[in-house]
Amino acid sequence: MTGFLKSELPIVAAPMAGGPTTVALVGAMQGAGAFPFLAGGYKKAEALAAEIRQVRELSGSGTFGVNLFVPGTDAVDAAAFRAYAAELAPEAAQYGLELDPQPVVDDDDEWPDKLALLLAEPVPVVSLTFGLPDVRDIAALRRVGSRVLATVTTAAEAKIARDAGVDGLVVQAPAAGGHSGTYDPLRTLTSVSAPDLVREVRAAVELPVVVGGGVARAEDVRVLLAAGAEAVAVGTLLLRTDESGASQTHKDALADPAFTETVITHAFTGRPARGLHNGFIDRHESTAPYGYPAPHHLTRPLRQAAAKAGDADRLHLWAGTGFRAAKEGPAAEVIRELARGL
Repeated sequence: MTGFLKSELPIVAAPMAGGPTTVALVGAMQGAGAFPFLAGGYKKAEALAAEIRQVRELSGSGTFGVNLFVPGTDAVDAAAFRAYAAELAPEAAQYGLELDPQPVVDDDDEWPDKLALLLAEPVPVVSLTFGLPDVRDIAALRRVGSRVLATVTTAAEAKIARDAGVDGLVVQAPAAGGHSGTYDPLRTLTSVSAPDLVREVRAAVELPVVVGGGVARAEDVRVLLAAGAEAVAVGTLLLRTDESGASQTHKDALADPAFTETVITHAFTGRPARGLHNGFIDRHESTAPYGYPAPHHLTRPLRQAAAKAGDADRLHLWAGTGFRAAKEGPAAEVIRELARGL
């Protein structure tokens, strides 16, 4: 066992909401000695409960965590939202879709129900993304025996999380794929490297650190551990594996030489996220409104249709800067390759 996560290896399988993280992937990670997270975001509480039961049936006493999205208070500009819906109408028409110009304003991602679930059926670790909940929620999770980790992107956020009473931090560097956990979605994300960010956070607070962002090979893991992290998180590296639930369109794009870089965009969801640079971003980044999750709900039918049609030009292709290292095959082999020499 190693570190405060009590896993065999100092490697964490990051939670990838929206489909990529599956029960099979969690099981493969446990079998390989890594620490896996179930992705609670975008799921109904009942579906999350079912997945937790399945993981426990697969692994018995195997350790794992659950990630939750913290509901925010970001408001979307109604006029800008309607204009964006009109702008996207021709894209949606390609699939016979009509997008709803009325923003969804009451989506809390079933936070109360998911919190109640994890208080009634505690899991070893709960990680939080998109800010912090009420400190009483953090304290309640800790009282039932869960260690609570907060996702942070700066040393200042790390101090806020420490003061809220968390047990540890998930330090997310800008090179990470998918949504940024920044507490301020309007903040311009800096280009700080993952090792430098770990050192900044460790200098600011005395809490255990898991770090992710741009990890592509074993040497990256060694560098991050040397910088002060207790464990290193990987997500993009697992997207093309056998156990990944990512769409085939997404998997194929990660290996397609037509995609040469990743960029940070809010065009798909109204919150900054890193993904492969495609035409949708070129066409709509400058006009897309902030205000997650309303834009997420607006574009979701279009993105789902694009994934089914193999249309990578209109799909959110979340990926970190190390995406070229993502390979097909068993997920356990990815972990074995990362663990060599540790």
